Amino acid sequence: MSDLKEICSGLPLNPVPANRGRDPNVPHAPVRTPNLTAEEERLALRNALRYFPPSHHATLAPEFAQELRQYGHIYMYRFCPALRMRAYPIDQYPCRTRQAASMMLMIMNNLDPAVAQFPQELVTYGGNGQVFSNWAQFRLVMHYLSEMTEEQTLVMYSGHPMGLFPSLPSSPRAIITNGMVIPNYSSRDQYEKMFALGVSMYGQMTAGSYCYIGPQGIVHGTMLTVLNAGRRYLGSGDLRGRVFVTSGLGGMSGAQAKAAVISGCIGVIAEVDEVPLRKRHEQGWLMEVTSSMEQCIKRIREARSSKTPLSLGYHGNIVDLWERLVLEFERTGELLVDLGSDQTSLHNPYNGGYYPVQLSFRQANQLMSTHPDRFRSIVQESLRRQVMAINKLSNAGMFFWDYGNAFLLEAQRAGAEVKKVDGGATEFRYPSYVQHIMGDIFSLGFGPFRWVCTSGEPQDLAVTDNIAATVLEEISASVSDRIKQQYNDNIRWIREAGKHKMVVGSQARILYSDQKGRVCIALAINQAIADGRVSAPVVISRDHHDVSGTDSPFRETSNVYDGSAFCADMAVQNFVGDAFRGATWVALHNGGGVGWGEVMNGGFGLLLDGSEEAAKRARLMLNWDVSNGVARRCWSGNSNAYETIQRTMEDNRQLRVTMPFPVQDEHVLDRALQG
Repeated sequence: MSDLKEICSGLPLNPVPANRGRDPNVPHAPVRTPNLTAEEERLALRNALRYFPPSHHATLAPEFAQELRQYGHIYMYRFCPALRMRAYPIDQYPCRTRQAASMMLMIMNNLDPAVAQFPQELVTYGGNGQVFSNWAQFRLVMHYLSEMTEEQTLVMYSGHPMGLFPSLPSSPRAIITNGMVIPNYSSRDQYEKMFALGVSMYGQMTAGSYCYIGPQGIVHGTMLTVLNAGRRYLGSGDLRGRVFVTSGLGGMSGAQAKAAVISGCIGVIAEVDEVPLRKRHEQGWLMEVTSSMEQCIKRIREARSSKTPLSLGYHGNIVDLWERLVLEFERTGELLVDLGSDQTSLHNPYNGGYYPVQLSFRQANQLMSTHPDRFRSIVQESLRRQVMAINKLSNAGMFFWDYGNAFLLEAQRAGAEVKKVDGGATEFRYPSYVQHIMGDIFSLGFGPFRWVCTSGEPQDLAVTDNIAATVLEEISASVSDRIKQQYNDNIRWIREAGKHKMVVGSQARILYSDQKGRVCIALAINQAIADGRVSAPVVISRDHHDVSGTDSPFRETSNVYDGSAFCADMAVQNFVGDAFRGATWVALHNGGGVGWGEVMNGGFGLLLDGSEEAAKRARLMLNWDVSNGVARRCWSGNSNAYETIQRTMEDNRQLRVTMPFPVQDEHVLDRALQG
C-alpha cells in the first residue's frame, strides 16, 4: 500500500509536507503549562530541531516555537500523516519481519481517531497517555520497524527511537522505557518541564507500550468489579434494579456504561465533555444521554422500579449529580444509589483530568492555562464538595470505592474528609477496588489477558473467542469452587462478548484468566494459526494493570501490607523477565493509572505466528508473567496467593518459590518488643 510505504520511508524532507496545522474535526489535548524559562524554551526548540538537517531549521524553528508557546509542547503537526490512522491488516505493512509489522499495527491502532482520545497530540487515553512525544518520532519508528531484521532490537527512550541495535533472534524486537526519571525528580512539575523539553514522556500504561485496544480493554475488568462489588457490598451477584453512579466517559472510563449493562444494573455516568459522551453514544456503548438533571433523576427512578438494565450518560458535572442525590435523599428519604465510584483522570487533576463544578467546561479549559494556581484551588474546592456529598450518601447506605484513578489521593491532598482512622499509608475512608475486590482476584493469578487478530477480520476474532471459551470450560471442570466462580464469570463474558459489539479499532478481545488459562489459550490460538483456522498471526498482550505488571501503592499493590507497597521490584523484574523469556516487545513506565511518580508498570506484546518457536515463547513467558506477581503477593502474606503459588509449584517442578512462615502467636511480638 503506497500510503503505508510513504509513512515508513522516514522523515519527509524533500520537500517537507505543507503545514496543515491542527485538524478542527478531532478533539485536542488541553494546553499544557510547563512554565519554562527563556533558556528552557531555547533548549526545547534546540531539542526538537535535532531531528532535522540544519537546512530546514529556518523553516521549522518559528512554527515549533509557536507550538511550544501556544500549546505548551512541540507536537510537530506539520509531520502528522494525511493517511487515515488505523490497524491495517498485518500483510500490508512494508516490513522484513512480521514481528515488526505487528508493532506497526498496534502503534497505528493506538493513534486511530476512533480509539485515541487526542489523536493529533499522540494521546491515546487518560488525558496525557502518549504513544510518542511528537510526529517525527512516529515517522522514525515506522521507518526503523520497516527495515528491522530479526537480529536487531529497536531501543525506545520515552518516545524517542534511539535506534536499531544488533541482538539475537530470541531477543525482543523492541525495548521501550517511558519516564525513567531519577526518583527525587519524579514530580508533576518536573514532568511538565521534561515533556516540554522533549526528553521524557508519560506513556500511561498501554499507550506508550502500543497495546491499548480501546475501551473494551477495561470493560471486562469494570464488569467484574461491579459484579464482585455487588457480591461483597450488597450480598448478591444479581444487580437488577441496583444503581451505580460514577463519572467519566473517556478512553478508559468509557467502559463503565457498557459494563454496567452487562452486569445487569443501572449505570449513571456523568461527563462534562460532550465529545466523548456523544462518541460513546454513537458507538452504542451508552444507551441514553441527557443534559437535564430532572430527566436523569426521573430515569433512575423508572429503571429502578422496572429493574431494567440501563446506561445513562448525564452531560454535566458529577459533583452536581452527587449533590442532587443527597438532596433527593434529604427530601424523600429515598436513597437512589447503591454503588458509587469515580473514573475521572485524577492522576492529571490540573491539566484536563478533572473539571471542577464551579466552572463550565470552556471556562475550565481557559483558566487551567491562563491562571493555573487559581485553577488548582478551584479543583481542590470541588473535590472537597464531591467528597462531602459522597460521605452523606455513604452514611445513608451507599457503598463507594476508589477506582484507582487517584481520586481519594487527590481528595486527601485537597483537604477532603477521606482519612481512615488508624489506617496505613495506602488506606482511606473508602477502599480502593483492588483492596476489596480485585486484589484477591489478582492473587489467584487472574488478570486482563488480551489478544489482537492482525488480519483485521471479524471472523478470526470469532474463532479465537470460541477457542478461549472452550479452553476455559475444559479447565474449569477440575478447579476449586473459589476459582470456578472466576472461570464462570469469564466463560459467560467470552461467550457473549461478540454480541456486545465492543470492538473499537483493532479486532481485539480481553478476558480475565489465570496462568494456566492464559498459557492454554495462547497455545490453542497458535495451533489454530498453524492449522489455518485463524488466517493471520495474533498478538497477545495484557493490561499493565495485572498480577505482576504494576507496583502501585494506591491501586495494584494497595492490598500489600508488609511495608513493600512502595517498592517497585516486581514491575522491573516483570519487564526484564518477559524480555529474556521470549516477548516480542517489552515496556517499562513511570506513571500510569494513578499518575507520574506514583507507580511503576511493565507490559509486553508477543506475536503468535503458528510456529513451535512462538509456542515455546508463550509457554515460558506467560508462566513467568503471572507467577512473578503471585509469588510477591504470597510473600507479602496474601492467603489466596499462597495457595495459588503452592498449586503452581505442584504443577511445575522447576518452579521453587520462597514461602513465608506466618507469625501464629502475636504475643511473641508483644513480649519481644516489650523487652
